[in-house]
Amino acid sequence: MKKYALLVLLLITSYTSQSQELESILIAAEDASELTQNYINPVMKGLMYSMNGGWYTTAKTHKKFGFDITINANASFVPNADQMFAFVQSDYSFLTLPNGETSLPTVMSENDTETTVDIRIPIGNDEFRVGSFEMPGGIANDLPVNSIPTPMVQLGLGLPFKTDIKLRLVPNLNFDDSVEASLFGLGLQHNVLQYLGPLEKLPLSVSVLAAFTSMNVSYNIEDENTTDDVVVTNGKAEFKMNTWTVQAIASLDFKIITFYGSLGYNNGSSSIKMKGDYDITYDVEDENGIVVRTEIESISNPINLDFDANGVRGTLGARINIGFFKIFADYTLQEYNTASAGIAFSFR
Repeated sequence: MKKYALLVLLLITSYTSQSQELESILIAAEDASELTQNYINPVMKGLMYSMNGGWYTTAKTHKKFGFDITINANASFVPNADQMFAFVQSDYSFLTLPNGETSLPTVMSENDTETTVDIRIPIGNDEFRVGSFEMPGGIANDLPVNSIPTPMVQLGLGLPFKTDIKLRLVPNLNFDDSVEASLFGLGLQHNVLQYLGPLEKLPLSVSVLAAFTSMNVSYNIEDENTTDDVVVTNGKAEFKMNTWTVQAIASLDFKIITFYGSLGYNNGSSSIKMKGDYDITYDVEDENGIVVRTEIESISNPINLDFDANGVRGTLGARINIGFFKIFADYTLQEYNTASAGIAFSFR
């Protein structure tokens, strides 16, 4: 779980992967939120789609008090269109790019080139606060494939009325006094073929699933570079995500192999907050571009971003059954197509 939490933080606060301090973008003043949202949007969407995967490997539910333990990994693939984002000058009040560039890499781009962003903020009396920072490139080349990974461990338990309850739980964990992470997921899967009489005797199973997952990660922002233009006090980045899915599942369950598929709908919402106090140092230039002094601006809780993703999904998969030991893989078509694979130990 520690590696997973750090990976999530690497993706969300990916400036660190480029030797870039998270807080440096705050020099962009009021434009910092817009720039950050455009840059990390693919990670947030990919996580939401990926976290809704891997809830089942069959439409067949357990007998009463039967159970399974499932270990799987989901990976949502970022479309090529989301590897870059358009830098529309009118969307930003104070930022300019060199050489008339009109697009920048997102965090999931294969283009890892840093881009210098210039800031010029009018403050009256023909004076301007000025500065610059290096906007990081993408980190796709540092990953095995250009995808958003989400490993999961899940427990399923058979209840009366041919219903399974599914639980994903990671209690609040603290790593190195700087990272905290927790996850909770709950799902219900109900067999509906039992209401169709003779069809229940076929190898066909049909069920419906409703599932919810919540994840929280926080990271203490340390002021490691004391020579830059931003001084951090009590800095913290907080990430919260809630996703849910409803699906209709069908499977053909044979002794050695199971084929399964589903149609459904995903929904997810997430937020990133950057809390704490930040002192930002600017040069002040006159109208002729001559530096006349420096100024320090103090800001608190500067970033509060919201993201969402939703849409239909369709899944096809197969599972090999070796007694109570199962091996499975499936592929989901959705906005960010997702592959899932893993193993399960299932009883009754």
